[in-house]
Amino acid sequence: MNFKSIFFLLSLMLTFSCKSEAEKRAEETASRNSIIDSTISQFQKKLLTEQIDSVFSRYHFNGSVAVIKSDEILYEKHNGFENFETQKKLDTSSVFAIASLSKQFTAVLVLLQEEQGKLNTNDQVSQYLTAFQGNQFKNITIKELLNHTSGISDFGDGLLSEPGKEFHYSNKGFRLLGQIIEKVSGKSYDENVTVLFAKAGMINSSTATSFKGSNLAGAHTGNADNAQKVQNMPKRLAEASISVPAGGILSTVNDLHRWNTALYNGKILKPETLNKFSAKSSERNHQILGKMDYGFGIMMNIGKPNAYFHTGYVKGAPSLLIYYPESQTSAIILSNIADEMKGKNAVFNPHKEIKRITDAIQNTVIDLRKEMIKSDLEK
Repeated sequence: MNFKSIFFLLSLMLTFSCKSEAEKRAEETASRNSIIDSTISQFQKKLLTEQIDSVFSRYHFNGSVAVIKSDEILYEKHNGFENFETQKKLDTSSVFAIASLSKQFTAVLVLLQEEQGKLNTNDQVSQYLTAFQGNQFKNITIKELLNHTSGISDFGDGLLSEPGKEFHYSNKGFRLLGQIIEKVSGKSYDENVTVLFAKAGMINSSTATSFKGSNLAGAHTGNADNAQKVQNMPKRLAEASISVPAGGILSTVNDLHRWNTALYNGKILKPETLNKFSAKSSERNHQILGKMDYGFGIMMNIGKPNAYFHTGYVKGAPSLLIYYPESQTSAIILSNIADEMKGKNAVFNPHKEIKRITDAIQNTVIDLRKEMIKSDLEK
């Protein structure tokens, strides 16, 4: 055997040896991370159970709450009634009116049309809706509808501010976005969003006009001892004062986690489009949760932890959906009763408390994981 052949064999052996060492290190790292993640998950479950259970007890909360990390349920509880008349209990199949959580679905549908070249979010709305031509609304853009800076009022025909200048939350703006989606796609809003549900794996979601199930949690006012059913649910959500694109989607705890997972892991939008959806484009001073950043139909924490979320409220049905991208964790809080006599802030006290809990735990576990990995590496 000549020198070249010996050198080649030695090089080959060294390559396999290095590869083996690299694989060994990768396996050790994976094993270490798995142990750390399992330990942290048990810690999270204990904290979530103690703290969220106390919220249920303190507020006599009638609703469903789940905290789900990827495919692992960290916390889940369904308390109270789906139907107060028959006293049918809430469970995983209960379908809730999710109100303004619907807006993120509408925003994504707009962005999907943009990906197909059928519109541009910088386009003027007047290009698509003739009612906007030749009046004070002429220069309003699709983007300004998406981030609530159009100035359009829900309660009058005038503008509350110059387009693009100030944040004014507008259900009417999202109803108009629904009309644009229908115009450029040539399909109804229901047809578009049903395809989106399927793409996200949402098997128990529908709209106010397409719901055919028997497990609607509905909406009620008052309290559990004196619940008053909100009539004409869910069809009333399709009325112009609310509208399906702004607040008429129906869903379940598990479907909303499926939505978060599909959306933020790139299964719905292209990466650059997802960035546009979730990037700060306006600021909101929320009457319940305080100051926050706003993207396209989605809110974001200012500071840590990194979180995407939105509240929802239609008469008798308050909701909150949160996603923590760093840990791929959803927190879903849905209810079908609201004591409006106490005011909206009080109605959302359980939701606000649970967000405070999940925000704090999220910050803790992220820092804890970093410290545990660092400590293990230094051994």
